[in-house]
Amino acid sequence: MSFKSGFVAVVGQPNVGKSTLVNALVGQKVSIVSPKSQTTRTNVLGVLNGKDYQIIFIDTPGIHISKNNLDKYMQKNINNATQDIDVLLYVLDGNKDFSAEDIQRLKKYCTQNYKVIAVVNKIDLSNFNILYPRMQVLNEIPNLYAVYGVSSLKHKNLDDLVDGIVPLLTDTIKYYPDDMYVDKPKSFVLSEIVREKMLWLLNDEIPHGVAIVITRMQPGQKNVEVDATIYCEKEAHKAIIIGKNGDMLKKLGTASREAMQKFLDSPVFLNLFVKVEPNWRNKVDAMSNFGYDEKDISE
Repeated sequence: MSFKSGFVAVVGQPNVGKSTLVNALVGQKVSIVSPKSQTTRTNVLGVLNGKDYQIIFIDTPGIHISKNNLDKYMQKNINNATQDIDVLLYVLDGNKDFSAEDIQRLKKYCTQNYKVIAVVNKIDLSNFNILYPRMQVLNEIPNLYAVYGVSSLKHKNLDDLVDGIVPLLTDTIKYYPDDMYVDKPKSFVLSEIVREKMLWLLNDEIPHGVAIVITRMQPGQKNVEVDATIYCEKEAHKAIIIGKNGDMLKKLGTASREAMQKFLDSPVFLNLFVKVEPNWRNKVDAMSNFGYDEKDISE
């Protein structure tokens, strides 16, 4: 079999498990994961290298209605991800009824110039009697290439999904080296780690109202020193993030540092700062910089 490669967009409603699926397929932490919607804000490429193939998965933000420039930026990322791809994976939550919007979007995607695969995730939370009629509805969609039921958490049927994708790839170029599994710089991944821990530790409003900028990443003899600034929208939010006597910031720092050490495979000395920036979501020009600021980073 000759070498094959190509790009695969992973799209769907918020909180259906797109990032968990990509992480499971690639076998590495490509995107942050939380039980809250809109965890993913920008497209992240996850690279899966096989013996005779390379699949580049594009993890996208959840499809939702735009309310501000951050939302528009996220929707733009979804639109960009579906350009020049071989395969589109439309992910659905197998533990819920499929919405009319999902079916309409699937039908629309099936009229475009790539193969569309419906991936019913979280089948470990459901059963055959519930799943079968739902998947039958999908099988009746014209031009839908295939339907797979998977469990990202249990790694069920993922090999079958990969086996179904590889024949649909149209390139023969190895885009990334074998040891590369994510396209973002280390500083972006570190900033996402902080945001992931905030999503788990704080209530819904706060994490969705923050942006993280890594302003310094300096390797030393004993550890990597990392400075991260958390931008929030209100003084009240700043107080919550810091917590009484700084307790929440300490918890956030500890959880973030431990995850950073696993990612960097090195001890980390982490400094967290909290600043108020009321209108950061509507600063479109700044969106590409949230996550990292290259001019202030030494690697």
